[in-house]
Amino acid sequence: MTARTRADLAGARRVVVKVGSSSISGENAAKIDPIVEALAAAHARGTEVVLVSSGAIATGMPFLALDARPSDLATQQAAAAVGQNVLIYRYQAALRPFEIVAGQVLLTAGDLENPTHRSNARRAMERLLGLRILPIVNENDTVATHEIRFGDNDRLAALVAELIGADALVLLSDIVSLYTRPPDEPGAEPIARVVYGDDLSGFQFGSVVVNSVGTGGAATKVSAARVAAAAGVGVLVTSADLVAEALRGDDIGTWFDPNPAPAAPAATGPIRTSSTLSPLDTLER
Repeated sequence: MTARTRADLAGARRVVVKVGSSSISGENAAKIDPIVEALAAAHARGTEVVLVSSGAIATGMPFLALDARPSDLATQQAAAAVGQNVLIYRYQAALRPFEIVAGQVLLTAGDLENPTHRSNARRAMERLLGLRILPIVNENDTVATHEIRFGDNDRLAALVAELIGADALVLLSDIVSLYTRPPDEPGAEPIARVVYGDDLSGFQFGSVVVNSVGTGGAATKVSAARVAAAAGVGVLVTSADLVAEALRGDDIGTWFDPNPAPAAPAATGPIRTSSTLSPLDTLER
């Protein structure tokens, strides 16, 4: 059953949770344990959980003696190859006390644009969930190029939620909720709920933020939330520190109401990734 309100998260059948690089890498690597604990609690309630996790490049950087995120594609790919291995190991180590096994799923934008690849990805994740495995999804940074990237993992999470028919999507960030303008500016007010179809053009979500470990920002989360909501998936945006409360359905964060009458997904048509979006699908107008 689609989560119509944030309170429905507690009983959701299937939830996609996305966590960003800054929440689980560097000095925040220890936050993997509480995040996994919250996912395990939802798993124990019977919820099918899919984790979309950034962090491969950021996790690999120290092993390559890099102080900052590399700018060239080849070094990004090398860092991702090393970091993805370490990242999955850390997740599995945190999951072991709960007797949950992780399954790694790496996707490129082309996988969701090609009907055969998309069908294979959906079938694999459905089988993993049926076996009570926790799929951990990331962009396949080792083979992706600048021309065929999703753009950010918020969008990847929205597309995965659509792909597998999730009841809800939880986008974890560094702040408790979205605001009407950057939260450090005067007059910024938290946004508790976005009704489907609301005009958000009056709000100042800013542009994509590129920091030392990853990409993202409020604008990417709003854009991704709108993609998922249009497909009939309710979306909650909140802090990674509040993941347990989020999955319990507590009254926190910014909730995006799902489309009450989403179009049925096409059987063979491609899901629109960042390379096939029109300018009207973004907030940076």
